[in-house]
Amino acid sequence: MQPDKALDMCVLVSLGRHPLTGRPRRADHDARGVELALGVESQHANARLELVHAGSCSTDSETALRSYPGMASLPSMTLLEQEEGANVIPVLGDYLAQREPQLVLAGCRAECGEGSGLLPYALAERLGWPVVNNLAAIEHIENGVATVLQALPRGQRKRLQVRLPAIMSVDSAAPAPRQSAFGPARRAQFDAQALASEPDTELAQWSLSAARKRPKRLKIVKATSARERFKAAAAKAEGGSGQVLDGVSADQGADAILKLLNEEGVLR
Repeated sequence: MQPDKALDMCVLVSLGRHPLTGRPRRADHDARGVELALGVESQHANARLELVHAGSCSTDSETALRSYPGMASLPSMTLLEQEEGANVIPVLGDYLAQREPQLVLAGCRAECGEGSGLLPYALAERLGWPVVNNLAAIEHIENGVATVLQALPRGQRKRLQVRLPAIMSVDSAAPAPRQSAFGPARRAQFDAQALASEPDTELAQWSLSAARKRPKRLKIVKATSARERFKAAAAKAEGGSGQVLDGVSADQGADAILKLLNEEGVLR
């Protein structure tokens, strides 16, 4: 009997930003991707995990990046050095094409920079690989086919079978990441590779401004268990303390709508 082929996995990690303090941290979706990869690694004795970061690494961001290998007690992580504002898609595409991993995980959206969520799709188009978005869980991988769960609205899940190699973007419905161990994080080494940077000409033409707080959404369904997800998916809209307006003037109707929006906190 021939031994099983090694399962190579790459998790693309980026620099996160704390929403309150603005300090560098590990990105939440990227950390969830590392957690999923560690779960797969525990099920496959021949699995190999590599962490890849494309960008710059300063003294401020080094501690945040070290938290990723600290999660898995990895001795090192790959750093593809790029200048500030560079387009990392060509560098990542060339590296993955040379490395040829079976599974590539990435966060669905970055916490710094553009945050468009297009990087997994751009890499999949460049490499000619299938892409799965909103990844919630990886059930098993066998014979080059991965069975995964995709997160859908209202807590629903969809089971997919994807032939590898593939790129998958991790959703917030994936398992919460474990804590990073301080000792392994400090001992981890950066396998730095200084590569030529390609300027992002489109980003250079943009004008950036501070984001404004978004309006509060109504009736957010947060389901943590399978029972709650089923109830949220099957539940019908129920009337609460609403008011039926019939035969009122336009001013009266507008006042009622404005009052409801103020009570729900949509308007500030």
